[in-house]
Amino acid sequence: MISATAPLRLSVLDRSRIRQGDGPPQALGDTVAFARQAERLGYHRFWVSEHHGVPGVAGSAPTVLAAAVAAATSRIRVGTGGVMLPNHQPMIVAEQFGVLAALFPDRIDMGLGRSVAFTDGIRRALGRDKDAADHFAEQLAELLGYFDTARSVHPEVHVRPAEGLRVPAFVLATGAGADIAAEAGLPLVIGGPHGADAMVAAVDRYRARFRPSAQAAQPYVVLSGTVAVAETAEAARELLVSEAWAAAYSRTHGEFPPLAPVSEILARSMTSRERAAYDKALGGHIVGTPDQAVAELRALLALTGADEFLVTTSAHDRTALLDSYRLLAEAAGLAARPT
Repeated sequence: MISATAPLRLSVLDRSRIRQGDGPPQALGDTVAFARQAERLGYHRFWVSEHHGVPGVAGSAPTVLAAAVAAATSRIRVGTGGVMLPNHQPMIVAEQFGVLAALFPDRIDMGLGRSVAFTDGIRRALGRDKDAADHFAEQLAELLGYFDTARSVHPEVHVRPAEGLRVPAFVLATGAGADIAAEAGLPLVIGGPHGADAMVAAVDRYRARFRPSAQAAQPYVVLSGTVAVAETAEAARELLVSEAWAAAYSRTHGEFPPLAPVSEILARSMTSRERAAYDKALGGHIVGTPDQAVAELRALLALTGADEFLVTTSAHDRTALLDSYRLLAEAAGLAARPT
């Protein structure tokens, strides 16, 4: 648990969001450039995500993108938030992370999720069905066994270069994820502060059921969520507009679009259904001036006893977004590195 006065441990999850007028190459290049900035600011980890067939997201191959990020940085931990294990064969995932860990020793994190693709067409293309997530615990055990032969479920199979390497694994808490993380003795990544009561209950259950393992001797909790920071609270709230509209559009039109400029969104005449979804998407985040945001973060970490916060903010305005991360890092006492 982080003390009331200690520097916060903050990390970054970037989803390689596509901005209106740009394409996937620009979004992926922005992610790599962002990682360099996050490293200079003193963030602990930089993670990338997995989304398939989403028009507004370029990050579809997280281990490939993690390799580019790790090659462009030198100190920050690099990983995935996460690889959706039901979409993949565990042996292939072990091979990919084994290569990453061999190339970038002691810098790679293996964040793993239970989600499957959102549409029937993509699930068919991946060769998966809606029930694939039900086998996550078994897949996780198989994956970890390729790194640690003492836990192997296929002792006749030797996956190189993964075998014998220590790659920290994290479980993203969707559904039963918190219980699976506890039983496997792995760190937990869980969304917060949105739905705080359910989140606190899941964290408490995780700690109560945690079984020490070779990966973790005690529970470790990473909260994740949006943090928008600016010199004024009004400017910070404006950072949320583009992502909130994208979320509202996806809920009302079935497609997650590229991020649009704030001025364009504020000028829209929304339907009542769009407005309700938009207003809901604006809520449940940490928003304000640097001091306000850090105070909220400290209160949330104290409430949950969490060890770390993974910031997942997206915005159309690149400059304002980077300023948000810079102001947060400075207010939180992160150790900035010389450029």
